[in-house]
Amino acid sequence: MENKVKAGILGVCIGDALGVPVEFRSREQLKRSPVTKMRALGTYYQPAGTWSDDSSLTLCLADSLCYGYDTEDIALKFLQWYNAEIWTPHGRVFDIGIATRQAIYKISKGYAPQLCGGTSEFDNGNGSLMRILPLLFYIKDFPVEARFDKIKETSSITHGHIRSVIACFIYLEFLLEILIGATKFEAYHKIKKTVKHFLDHNPICSQSEIDKFDRILNKNIFEYEEEKIGSSGYVLHSLEASLWCFLNSESYSEAVLKAVNLGEDTDTTGAITGGIAGIYYGLENIPQEWISELVRKDDIEKLCDKLFKKLQNN
Repeated sequence: MENKVKAGILGVCIGDALGVPVEFRSREQLKRSPVTKMRALGTYYQPAGTWSDDSSLTLCLADSLCYGYDTEDIALKFLQWYNAEIWTPHGRVFDIGIATRQAIYKISKGYAPQLCGGTSEFDNGNGSLMRILPLLFYIKDFPVEARFDKIKETSSITHGHIRSVIACFIYLEFLLEILIGATKFEAYHKIKKTVKHFLDHNPICSQSEIDKFDRILNKNIFEYEEEKIGSSGYVLHSLEASLWCFLNSESYSEAVLKAVNLGEDTDTTGAITGGIAGIYYGLENIPQEWISELVRKDDIEKLCDKLFKKLQNN
């Protein structure tokens, strides 16, 4: 399990760091000059190996889980990051989504954590999906109803709409199947059945919202042509793109480079895909060169070890 905690979290951070220099570039631009390795400068003029808010908030969640599950503490760590006190790559925040910024403002004003995330249809950016992976290791042995409830609570700190919650639920249910040893396609076909059954019998999930996930749950997302796969900051695009990249690749590096080179929200598609590919292919399949270039690599690895030890003692 230790390897999986480290592989998943490092997988997120490296996918993120590969995407940071080319965020907002179009797919056409990246076809002409594709990302093949860690780059410096680019969109935010950062050194190579620099990760964004995707990894920062993932690391905040992992850090909080080292002390148990407490939404108040998770929210506090997000606020501490925003104030550049913890988990920035270079001591300052250079990237944050609108919905996350608004939620952190509410956290700073003392709102209950689960009431801080936006709940309108327009609040469905990928800001909770990109950071949710560490929760997998905490909820993996819970019954499905409890897994869903914890995912909903954790997502709602920044993204409270049911669409964002369902996206996080599908992602972590898929990762759970992989964690317990399923092959990639076994995991995908299994969650199509189990997730559909759960959502169909959960009164909080309307049919119109479940239908938004039709290409994942009723069709085969991996069979779509690349031009049919979106890569914007919309949560549904990010989930579809990440599953598509992972299911259509054979290694960690192939999956994350495919994700980053889709363009637009490159760091987040890279991070979400990187989390899946890291857990599936394992730490040994992540290029050592990329790990060594990752900013604050030692701090991240220490955090992963700390989280693993906490989970072992539960």
